[in-house]
Amino acid sequence: MSKFSRRELLKGAVKLGTAACVASAAPFAIGKSKPKLRILGTHVTLQEELRQQAMSDLGIELAFEPRGSAAVLQKASMNPQSFDLYEQWSNSIRVLWRSGAIQAIDKKKITNWGEINPLTKTGKVSASAKYGAGDAPYKLLHIQNDNSLGENHTNKLSFLPYVHNVDSFGYNTNIISQGVPYETESWGWLLDKAHSGKVGIVNEPTIGLFDLALAAQAKGLVTFNDIGAMTKPELNTLFNVLSEYKADGHFSGFWTSVPESVRFMRTNRVVIESMFSPAVSALNGQGIPVTFAAPKEGYRGWHGVMCLSSATNGRTKDIAYEYMNWWLSGWAGAFIARQGYYISNPSRSKTYLSQAEWDFWYQGKPATIDLRGTDGKVSVKKGDVRTGGSYEKRFSNVAVWNTVMPNYEYTLQKWYEFISS
Repeated sequence: MSKFSRRELLKGAVKLGTAACVASAAPFAIGKSKPKLRILGTHVTLQEELRQQAMSDLGIELAFEPRGSAAVLQKASMNPQSFDLYEQWSNSIRVLWRSGAIQAIDKKKITNWGEINPLTKTGKVSASAKYGAGDAPYKLLHIQNDNSLGENHTNKLSFLPYVHNVDSFGYNTNIISQGVPYETESWGWLLDKAHSGKVGIVNEPTIGLFDLALAAQAKGLVTFNDIGAMTKPELNTLFNVLSEYKADGHFSGFWTSVPESVRFMRTNRVVIESMFSPAVSALNGQGIPVTFAAPKEGYRGWHGVMCLSSATNGRTKDIAYEYMNWWLSGWAGAFIARQGYYISNPSRSKTYLSQAEWDFWYQGKPATIDLRGTDGKVSVKKGDVRTGGSYEKRFSNVAVWNTVMPNYEYTLQKWYEFISS
């Protein structure tokens, strides 16, 4: 030791101390990294603007994985470890719950639960509203004491009720004459021979099937005792009819995502097709006159669901609740209103919308000014009235909800035989 000077010993001590400080700081630095959520869903809600806003507001990292609805459901039901939160539609809930892919959501942890309106809780937005056939979301929302899904209220939810809308079809009014909402517009238009070769359908057996069933029923080609629970003989008759149309080249294509449906219409591949509201908004913003029909037979209703993966736990689970609560905090609901969607607690989002936006999107009043969509382009011209009217009127006229019917497996078989034929 005598060979070393005091100065050299001090230098060594400083180096060791510095190394120790770095080593002790490393776990702290790692601990300060932003938590990350992996969200599997569709293009409907997994949009970049929403991701950026949520990350900014919550101080977290979000990894969005948008896919077509059928692909999303398949991956989620088979591999719950691949995601933390799932976003799709209520017709996927039965499949996810039976497969063990999702876990219960604690209602007490949903901050604004008391603000959620009656549609999801009771099935009706007003006393005179129709429940609609099939899987109305209120029938699937609560986890019962026997672990089944039902309508008796409990503190365990199968999904967070948030985004929802009614769907129908869109048509290009440069080609097809403008119809009258609830009077002349009909699902039967999808099977009108005048549009042969220019018809697009969504490729999803729990959605596209009902579009075509409603169309066939409207044309008087098929009748159903309960369109929300079609029997095998009824399905056989329906697909026999549809196969004849397909053999004649009636359908131009079957789309799997909102962007694809936009391309179908923008490129004139179709003049009428199954559509979701953002696609109509996007096309109108591009100057393509597409009307979202209000069929006299009633809409096909859908309700967005946000679900916890059965593999989500610990800190990730806490962050998942923060993200779910963020969706009901106002900004996100206002954002999706500008593309034609509703949120389950609209009163909170109202403060993030202008009076003109609220009146047009929720109240069904004429637009007092030009309104811009989520892409910043004018999608609503001054004087326009939302087809179908107000939120209450639209949701009072639901014919059927997106549904996983009791004979789901047979439905899948028939659907994919039809698509591939």
